[in-house]
Amino acid sequence: MSTSFYMPALNVMGSGCLVEAINYIKDQGFKQGLIVSDSVLSKIGIVKKFTDLLDKEQISSVVFDQVHPNPTVSNVNAGLAMLKQNDCDFVVSLGGGSPHDCAKGIALVASNGGQIADYEGIDVSKKPQLPLVAINTTAGTASEMTRFVIITDEKRHVKMAIVDKHSTPMLSVNDPSLMVGMPASLTAATGMDALTHAIEAYVSTGATPITDAVALKAIELIQANLPTAVANGENIEAREQMAYAQFMAGMAFNNASLGYVHAMAHQLGGFYDLPHGVCNAVLLPHVQRYNAKVCPERLKDIANSMGVNVFNMSAEEGANAAISAIETLSQKVGIPAGLIELGAKDGDINLLAENALKDVCSLTNPRQASHEEICNIFRAAM
Repeated sequence: MSTSFYMPALNVMGSGCLVEAINYIKDQGFKQGLIVSDSVLSKIGIVKKFTDLLDKEQISSVVFDQVHPNPTVSNVNAGLAMLKQNDCDFVVSLGGGSPHDCAKGIALVASNGGQIADYEGIDVSKKPQLPLVAINTTAGTASEMTRFVIITDEKRHVKMAIVDKHSTPMLSVNDPSLMVGMPASLTAATGMDALTHAIEAYVSTGATPITDAVALKAIELIQANLPTAVANGENIEAREQMAYAQFMAGMAFNNASLGYVHAMAHQLGGFYDLPHGVCNAVLLPHVQRYNAKVCPERLKDIANSMGVNVFNMSAEEGANAAISAIETLSQKVGIPAGLIELGAKDGDINLLAENALKDVCSLTNPRQASHEEICNIFRAAM
């Protein structure tokens, strides 16, 4: 069976590599950029720092910094309108997963026309998106290098999953010096998001030897470095290792896809406007407990990468050890214990489960579930 492997053509990493991104943009001959970011990064000066660097190279830009934490159809439409008004010939996403996803949506529609909802599903678009440079400021979503785009449809209260080869950025940038100011709670949430990416990719039915290798290394690095990055955000070594970890987790799920954790978390985020990484972290052990019946050997491998001595364990014992290690790490970095703390309600579970089963991420979960089983996982996570 043939497989494909997707990632940006160029990926720069390491402290200070933002300068390389500026040089790359200059070399492409771009004239007018749309900078997609959020209000927080504008307020703390990160956006201005970047636009000043562009100005020095005589590259004009306009800023759309109104992206919501869960980017919406309205965000995409507003950014697209600004792009057209200013005749922009490239897009830069600056931030975490939210600006990246919004920028991908803008760039995809700019080239292909229509509305962002037209591209829900897998490889719906016909043309490459407008050139996109994705500059990361968090260590978690890996949206700076993937073909996944998650946009909230405010009318339906659901997150649309767009998986499209044309939405892969042309350049990804992971400069850990841009991540040192990230709050502990955001560091924890994005780090657990990266862990979820790696674990879901490793147990996915779409896994390959390539995705297995980067997934397990990502899990190892997250286990070793996330607590330090949360406790001491100024630790540049921990930040850099988390940047590598989330990138490798992105390489894994960008090609092996995901599973029920993301399919279910998307519904919680779309319905209640909750933080994606936190939803993933709460759901992760419960979904893997469900999956353990069909892939205990894989979960045992995950336990080993999380530092558990699994030498004398059976596959089932190793799977239980992996779930315990996930829960321990989650507690250590301050993730809420259950969905009730986040505001989820039992009365909404039937609808949430129905929509989760329609999510494209559900297709590669190693064990396919009934509606009732998804409801039971939601209830176990409450």
